[in-house]
Amino acid sequence: MVSVQEAFSILKSNLPPLQEINYSLIQARKHLLSQTLFSPINMPPFRQSAMDGFALCWHEELVYEIIGEIKAGDSHQVVLLPGQAIKIFTGAAVPDTAQAVIQIEKVVVKGRQLLLEEAIAPEVNVRPIGEQIAVGELAIEKGTLLHPAAIGFLAGLGFTSVKVFKKPSVGIVITGNELVKPGTPLAYGKVYESNGIMLASALSDSYFDAVNLYEVNDNYENTKNKLQQALAENDVVLVSGGISVGDYDFVAAALKELDVETLFYKVNQKPGKPLFAGKLKDKIVFALPGNPAAALTCFYVYVLPTLRILSGESANYEQAKTIKIAHDYSVSNSRCQFLKATIVGDEVRVLSHQASSMLSSFSVANGLVFVPNGHYELRKGAAVEVYLL
Repeated sequence: MVSVQEAFSILKSNLPPLQEINYSLIQARKHLLSQTLFSPINMPPFRQSAMDGFALCWHEELVYEIIGEIKAGDSHQVVLLPGQAIKIFTGAAVPDTAQAVIQIEKVVVKGRQLLLEEAIAPEVNVRPIGEQIAVGELAIEKGTLLHPAAIGFLAGLGFTSVKVFKKPSVGIVITGNELVKPGTPLAYGKVYESNGIMLASALSDSYFDAVNLYEVNDNYENTKNKLQQALAENDVVLVSGGISVGDYDFVAAALKELDVETLFYKVNQKPGKPLFAGKLKDKIVFALPGNPAAALTCFYVYVLPTLRILSGESANYEQAKTIKIAHDYSVSNSRCQFLKATIVGDEVRVLSHQASSMLSSFSVANGLVFVPNGHYELRKGAAVEVYLL
């Protein structure tokens, strides 16, 4: 059995190298760039009107002759003579012979005559070439998370695809004869399966969308074959249940036969003591406890940081924040604990129903309070380590 810190250290030293992949912009959403990008064009690529109005070629009078219009997207180039104006719309190309654009609310139109209230300053309402970014300038740095605005920015520069750090695909293997699908009759001795949808939902929350679900009954050959399939089809495999030492817990033996190297088995913590971590070449395996709260605790503390690191994020396992506890709390345990808690303002409150089988308190928790093992009192206002959910 290893400590929490030892488990972190073992995982850090056994993670496979990052993978890069070329994705279309829409596929690249919520991925991190694996390259630094420079602008291939000026943006805007021409002098652009900032609003609807009239482009003016100056002269000394406040009366101009209107000679036509330019819509956004028009590609013909207009030459204005002094005293001439042309109606123009937002986003349209401003003629090189125009010095400014006057907004439509500040003029009076009489037939082909344009009457100004007052003279206008140079370059008013004209976006200059390369105002947003010039050709060759830094567009987005390596390691940037591609959210919708970044994707829109790159599309506006003409990019159709980019290189990103590939997010791991994740297989979830659910074991147990006692499990039945929600929505079906619940026979005596059976329970509804919840870990699969819970883990898939937690993955989706963090934008890990390449998720495959596998189900297997408590049979050694079936378990081995399903694990072999999951390992072949995914970068990271999560196993729910079957990792303990009961007569019908076949996961450990099946993983061993499949040549999965044990990194550690059992962590000195509560809940989640029977956590297993292993690897097969560049594949990572986590066998999670079957109890739902224990499985989800191990997911947030060990699995999610692993997935983030493998996605190129600057994440780490030492992710706890220091927050003051809102009440007294007695600790009496031979194992360190991850306690489900709620954070309100600058304080954290430990919830009831801490058993590893219970999700009721987890459903309203937004943090896990980490307390070292021992027998001691935490007083209200004491600083505690909290893993944010």
